[in-house]
Amino acid sequence: MDKLVYERELLEKGCKYICGVDEVGRGPLAGPVVCAAVIMPLDDIIEGVDDSKKLTAKKREILSEKILEKAVACHICRIEPQIIDEINILQATRLCMKNAIEGLKITPDFVLTDGNMTLDISIPQRSIVKGDALSYSIGAASIVAKVYRDKIMKELAETYPQYGFDTNVGYGSKKHIEAIKECGLTPVHRRSFTKRWQ
Repeated sequence: MDKLVYERELLEKGCKYICGVDEVGRGPLAGPVVCAAVIMPLDDIIEGVDDSKKLTAKKREILSEKILEKAVACHICRIEPQIIDEINILQATRLCMKNAIEGLKITPDFVLTDGNMTLDISIPQRSIVKGDALSYSIGAASIVAKVYRDKIMKELAETYPQYGFDTNVGYGSKKHIEAIKECGLTPVHRRSFTKRWQ
């Protein structure tokens, strides 16, 4: 499958810097939501870039390293649980994506985002459902964001070992929910996602 269909279309229209944006961590009960914005060179493609969910953890780590090495520009942002609770996860995700784009050292000519998100930015944009599997640029962003967030959750697992963050990355696994019932919530839990156990 050609993952450069959207990028080629934009290159033909005269765009030079095409930015892919994706988020990781909208659904978990704990931890931040993370967004990555990347501008990749489109004449030197990294084989194997795909939706991060389709790849093994090891493969993601190898690819993330290659992406960060080759990227023309990359910026990663995180929004903490307290802000997620304050403004809701949809708004937190939109803000996270906007901050990731605005943090790039090069202003993109065009932004491709995963899903159906419209962002509050002045740069032309297009959202693509399942974009992480259909666009090379979004796929690259999804891998970088996933590896970055998984690392955060592994670090949080050292502080809060009973919740199993190193394996469930904050999602509501059986072990995680049992730990919430027994030990209560931590400062990294999203209160708006865990009301039934409060």
